[in-house]
Amino acid sequence: MKKIPFLRDVRIAEPVSYPSVQINVNRELAAQFGLTMEDVTRALTIATSSTRFTNKNLWVDPKSGLVFQVQLQIPEADMKSLDNLRSLPLKSGQPRPVLEDVATLQMTKLPAQVNRQGPNRYVTIIANTFHSDLGAASKAVNKVLKNAGKPPRGVIITTSGLMKLLDDTMSGLQTGLAVAIVVIFLLLAAYYQSFAVSGLILLVVPAVAGGSLLMLILCGSTLNLQSYMGIIMSVGVSVSNAVLLINQAEINRLQKGLEARTAVLLSVSSRLRPIIMTTLAMIAGMTPMASGMGEGGEQVAPLGQAVIGGLILSTLTALLVLPNLFTVIRGKATRFSPTLDPDDPENRHAESLQTATH
Repeated sequence: MKKIPFLRDVRIAEPVSYPSVQINVNRELAAQFGLTMEDVTRALTIATSSTRFTNKNLWVDPKSGLVFQVQLQIPEADMKSLDNLRSLPLKSGQPRPVLEDVATLQMTKLPAQVNRQGPNRYVTIIANTFHSDLGAASKAVNKVLKNAGKPPRGVIITTSGLMKLLDDTMSGLQTGLAVAIVVIFLLLAAYYQSFAVSGLILLVVPAVAGGSLLMLILCGSTLNLQSYMGIIMSVGVSVSNAVLLINQAEINRLQKGLEARTAVLLSVSSRLRPIIMTTLAMIAGMTPMASGMGEGGEQVAPLGQAVIGGLILSTLTALLVLPNLFTVIRGKATRFSPTLDPDDPENRHAESLQTATH
């Protein structure tokens, strides 16, 4: 991770090399002196901490009713070196044996903090980002972990913190956007009774994504939570504009009996004003946000930028590309709505036309 150029302060969060005193007790020697490990541990605890860890003693003031904790501890000034600790008596009231008689002492370095999650110990490696977004840092870290190979047996490597939160959030947004597109497609297919028309309307979705990404690149922003929300907002408005255009074209083609090209051109001329007004109103409302003005404005600026970019490109697509595609797709389609109801006036009209043709 230290080789990643935009990561700073890569370090282990827990102090793993804390100066410590390692005491190795010879249990056989201790037993010869009539000592147990509990006796040795109790003497060491009193010397280095206090009796509150071995013999908790509470005294209640009979006058005030206040509770005082009484504890004994060797003054820290008397424990300055290993020699002071080696000469620590282990039996009360007796000068011998001392700690040196039953144990060896040496200076070493040990972890000063041991974290556990359930039965598993863990250490945390943390880092800060420098001139980079969290998404790029997350991808770089995951790539480094993958290239490091399989971890040793019994070792598990996981990511947490903001990286995990970002991954979960982006995954949820992507899933939600995909589900929304599928639901819209099915609803349009049921309404128009045509997968071709539904797919034609949803062609504005790639235009929204392309326009939003292009605007984010031009403004120097990144694809983050706010920009994803802006893309979703643009998809809703753009699909609404496309439905407005295609629906009027279908009405002109089916009810008025016009050819596909004539029907869609009339639809564009009649729906141009509401589509342009809706787009301009949305862009005008998002411009202050996209400029990042005000305190904390740079955090929500990607939302407005994504909305503006997506609406501009999707509106151009709806007005310039969709009419041509509609002409190609619906040019040879029947001009009568399919129905199984024999009493439907349109169905009787279609049957009479077919009879007259034959």
